[in-house]
Amino acid sequence: MTESTKPELDQTRRRLVQGIGAGLALPALGVSPAIIAAPTARPWITDGVQSGDVLADRAVIWSRCDRPARLVVEWDTSSGFNNARRMVSPVTDERLDYTARIDLRGLPSDQSIFYRASFEDARDHARSEPWMGHLRTAPRRARDIRFVWGGDTCGQGWGINADFGGMRIYEAMRQRHPDFFIQSGDAIYADGVIQAEVTAEDGRLWRNIVTEAKTKVAETLDEFRGNYRYNLLDHNLRQFNAEVPQIWQWDDHEVTNNWSPGKELDERYQVKDIGLLARRGRQAFLEYAPMRITGRDATGRVYRKIAYGPQLDVFVLDMRSYRGPNTHNLQPEQGPDTTFLGRQQLAWLKRELRRSRATWKVIAADMPIGLHVPDGKDAAGRARWEAIANGQDGPAAGRELEIAELLGYLRKYRVRNTVWLTADVHYCAAHHYHPNRALFQDFDPFWEFVAGPLNAGSFGPNPLDATFGPELVFQKAPAYANASPYAGFQFFGEVEIDSRSGALSVTLRDIDGASVFSKTLEPQHA
Repeated sequence: MTESTKPELDQTRRRLVQGIGAGLALPALGVSPAIIAAPTARPWITDGVQSGDVLADRAVIWSRCDRPARLVVEWDTSSGFNNARRMVSPVTDERLDYTARIDLRGLPSDQSIFYRASFEDARDHARSEPWMGHLRTAPRRARDIRFVWGGDTCGQGWGINADFGGMRIYEAMRQRHPDFFIQSGDAIYADGVIQAEVTAEDGRLWRNIVTEAKTKVAETLDEFRGNYRYNLLDHNLRQFNAEVPQIWQWDDHEVTNNWSPGKELDERYQVKDIGLLARRGRQAFLEYAPMRITGRDATGRVYRKIAYGPQLDVFVLDMRSYRGPNTHNLQPEQGPDTTFLGRQQLAWLKRELRRSRATWKVIAADMPIGLHVPDGKDAAGRARWEAIANGQDGPAAGRELEIAELLGYLRKYRVRNTVWLTADVHYCAAHHYHPNRALFQDFDPFWEFVAGPLNAGSFGPNPLDATFGPELVFQKAPAYANASPYAGFQFFGEVEIDSRSGALSVTLRDIDGASVFSKTLEPQHA
């Protein structure tokens, strides 16, 4: 994005936000909607509203109430709701933890959509007080785009600290007025206990809000659900949810740390069946994520493409559901133990990337390609790996074989302008991959950007694996493990696409929204 266009864009965004502020009386500013009231004559919205998976003509609206009820969503292109249209969901009940979603259809493209959500009691039709929200639909023609991404929320014992201002990084992201947000995984820490007080750097106390669900690792379905309800106690997150559409993906902590088939659970777990825990974690994730459920997959397919106008397609990956076990990751040929994306997802990704006519093809990956992410040792004493890299600076092996297959395919069919965005490792970084530096060379150069955490412990940095020739262009990480949010090593990423030049700019920002790194990429043409 050129400097000349930034003032114009910022002025437009300011006018929009002022309009939102004039029309939306967000309950987050006055009451605490995450506290469920005693039964009354009217339903109660317990956790605010969210929107997600926004397209040019569709958007998912999510909310939750305190009893069996129908979600009612009214929407208009003005905050006055003078020409409001109405959609109603089926009745939600305890089987869905009283969550509900509506897929709004027939929306005008590239428009501000104001919506108000309420619940209608399934028995006596009493209506709740409404919650207000806002989104902007995707364009059909080129326009300036801004979105943010990041992952890892409420991890390592660093929960909601009211004295700190709650999860402040979500407010920093909201203040950037993005078109949408990519939640890059680890939206919760189902395996992370939250204590009332934690000692942080320099002996300072970090005081957490505590709920029953966060006093132990999640094993029951309600305990998994309680992790999402915990996060939604934060006023920054609720206001962010009401104003910024989201694209969710998941990773390991939605179930438990580094889970894969055959995961051995520690002594904290009474339930030792990782498959059962994964099914419960997945159900809770799908109940609370503002995402469109793919009808062809009864389990709820997480990988999908979000088309956002002629200049952007977002390819949302699932690097958790189809992987084989975490191993030494050095197998010379592909097989069940090297599976990472899985054959079906990999075929889908190759096909859709080749079909894409968008200028930029953003691959939202829940794990980085070239960083070492260890997972202890196996029975033979060999290093075991959680991500793609295997710690061996050699030809592609193990899970690297799938990535090599994908990169070779993109080069063969001249699929240009791919950018990888990820989180997972709890620091921020920029990596440039080039075949001239690589042991595997059948690919075109590309960039990978890493952001996070979003209110969790900070770690890093991790070593890079030479197989795909990454160059460390930038990184910022603490000098010690599990730095608290007090230390300031909390990061989100921001992407801007300039409609005139087609340039894509990536900025890594800290907990206050200040830039720590920026890179502008010019589009390549076949």
